[in-house]
Amino acid sequence: MRILDTPIDGVNVIEFAQISDDRGYFARTFCAREFERRGLKATVSQANLSFSNRKGTIRGMHFQAPPVAEAKLMRCTRGAIVEMVVDLRPESSTFLQHFAVELTADNCKALYVPERFANGYQALTDAAEAAYHVSEFYTPGYEGGVRFDDPLLALPWPTQATMVSDKDRSWPLLDDTRIATIRRELRV
Repeated sequence: MRILDTPIDGVNVIEFAQISDDRGYFARTFCAREFERRGLKATVSQANLSFSNRKGTIRGMHFQAPPVAEAKLMRCTRGAIVEMVVDLRPESSTFLQHFAVELTADNCKALYVPERFANGYQALTDAAEAAYHVSEFYTPGYEGGVRFDDPLLALPWPTQATMVSDKDRSWPLLDDTRIATIRRELRV
């Protein structure tokens, strides 16, 4: 397993080292010791699976606020997705900046999403499945989101959105008031 840095501090691409033989391959997808050594949160409280029927489906952009802010380890187990994250850490020099990576069932990559980031993904194929581990339990009342199509963020989704939930369409657009609220909610 290789843990690679990205332009946004704390966000890491994980490449799985495959050990192959005639049967196929083996790859370690998580190692608490290696995560801790790199300063990544290694707690896994829940494992989730998400399936999207149609190419273009967008799920996100979601976060959970302190004291139950969650780190996530995202990977694609079927088809292909583009995973998108937005830095919501008020103290960060990359506040409101984004990072995206293509995750596929074949490329053996994952994305580590730290606490206080919004994350979401778009299905690049029909029948796309994402598996992810989260460091905290889902806690209603602490969930939040930013709009996937917010003009201020200008997220570069690779294809037109074909399906988006009503909930994800209803997050308020970012303006001075909404940004001030996010800064207050996500300050540690």
